[in-house]
Amino acid sequence: MDNVKEIMKNSKYGKSNYKLERDYQKDYDNDMLFRKICNKLELPTDTLMKYTTKIEKSVCELKNCQGCKNILECKNEVEGYVYYPERNIDDVEFSYVPCKYKKEIDNNNKYLDNIYYFNINKDIKDASMGNIDTKDKNRFEVIKWIKEYLSSVKRKEYHKGLYLSGNFGCGKTYLLSAMLNEIAKSGKLVAIVYYPEFLRSLKESFYDSEEYKRKFNLIKKADYLLFDDIGADCVTEWSRDEILGTILQYRMEERLATFFTSNLTIDELDEHLAVTNKETDRVKSRRIIERIKQLCECKIMISENKRK
Repeated sequence: MDNVKEIMKNSKYGKSNYKLERDYQKDYDNDMLFRKICNKLELPTDTLMKYTTKIEKSVCELKNCQGCKNILECKNEVEGYVYYPERNIDDVEFSYVPCKYKKEIDNNNKYLDNIYYFNINKDIKDASMGNIDTKDKNRFEVIKWIKEYLSSVKRKEYHKGLYLSGNFGCGKTYLLSAMLNEIAKSGKLVAIVYYPEFLRSLKESFYDSEEYKRKFNLIKKADYLLFDDIGADCVTEWSRDEILGTILQYRMEERLATFFTSNLTIDELDEHLAVTNKETDRVKSRRIIERIKQLCECKIMISENKRK
């Protein structure tokens, strides 16, 4: 490292920047980490002196990291990041670099890029196989089915999806979402959609054809799709025949995994879909039900209401 006083005599800073010289030299002489950073940058001393305060900040944040055990203990200005200098040709650039804990969190959450949630609450987004309640024996059959399904996915075997009906609040959506969140980690595109709100949103997009197509095709073509709370919607010919029927036909032809949750059994859904505000059409309803059966196994889960 160049002699600081000599550098200062010959630099543009001159005597008026004696404090800058003094502070830099003090840090360089007395702080091993400060000196290590400066040496690593391999730049002239008169360049580094301009950044004394910023390098001090980097040193402080790096020292905070040395005793940190998790991101919740982070003492740095930006949680999970370190203010760090890097050489850029003949100058220094500072940026916020993620710490090891932040990198771990980002890596664990990378699968979220593969999931499209539509009007789904945070609990469902955070659903995980590790947090599934296995104490209720009434849920055992469905949990067993889910584990077997995950095994078939790992073996890259095609397996029908699931139409899961049951009482309000028994955990249907959580169970299937936990499974699909796990599947998304393999890189597959997953869509978890609250069905009644999806229909309403499509109606609002009628006059924006590009947005309409984007929403519709994303759902139609997702590798794995969960329609949550089907049967809670008000049936129209448009929603039944043009939307639901078209999506199911495509997914059936392409063998795309499809799942449903509902408070209605499959037979009750048949009754529900038959009646629109204009007429009763059991033939068209039956056509939808047959497509669902082609895509799904049907199970009923009656369990404790966990929303009480």
